[in-house]
Amino acid sequence: MPLPVEAVVFALIGLLAAAVALFLVPEYYPMARGLTIGTGLVSALLSGVIARITLPSGHPAVTVLITLVCTGLLTSVLARPDLAAKRGSHRRRSAA
Repeated sequence: MPLPVEAVVFALIGLLAAAVALFLVPEYYPMARGLTIGTGLVSALLSGVIARITLPSGHPAVTVLITLVCTGLLTSVLARPDLAAKRGSHRRRSAA
């Protein structure tokens, strides 16, 4: 697969990882959403290119899998669960 095509796939992985993080646990990311989205995008592009260079060519599935894992890990670096615990969860349970 040519690098421009893979770069688009890497960018989509980064945007998707950031969107999932902001959708599932928004209280863990109190900073600006742009920072989380930018981190996901840059980490996916960087880890994808590094994986593509270090692995032998012809293994795009492994490259994409490594990019997914690295992007998830690097995006989670921004998470602040300690602040979320102090402010409370956005999902309140109703008293029944």
